[in-house]
Amino acid sequence: MRTPLELADARPGPAFTVTLDGREIEALPGQTVAAALWSAGITSWRGTRGEDRPRGVFCGIGVCFDCLVTLNDRPNQRACLAPLHPGDAIRTQRGTGHDD
Repeated sequence: MRTPLELADARPGPAFTVTLDGREIEALPGQTVAAALWSAGITSWRGTRGEDRPRGVFCGIGVCFDCLVTLNDRPNQRACLAPLHPGDAIRTQRGTGHDD
């Protein structure tokens, strides 16, 4: 079975490293946070307020806010829209993402 990169005949630049909660994740140029996390097999990276229920990508277009992460110490970044850069630090977000 061919991968999406093979099917699209995509030739991205060299991979680079980012971290999720200190764990190294490989990303490709042009990938969003959500795309890189999905590629690494990670489907949930936020817990809801109150009950801390797992969330990840739902709509994938920035409307629903289910995919929020803390990116480079900035909470409430939509993982489906945020592009990655070498060395970015992603943190799992709990609740509002602020110290409450």
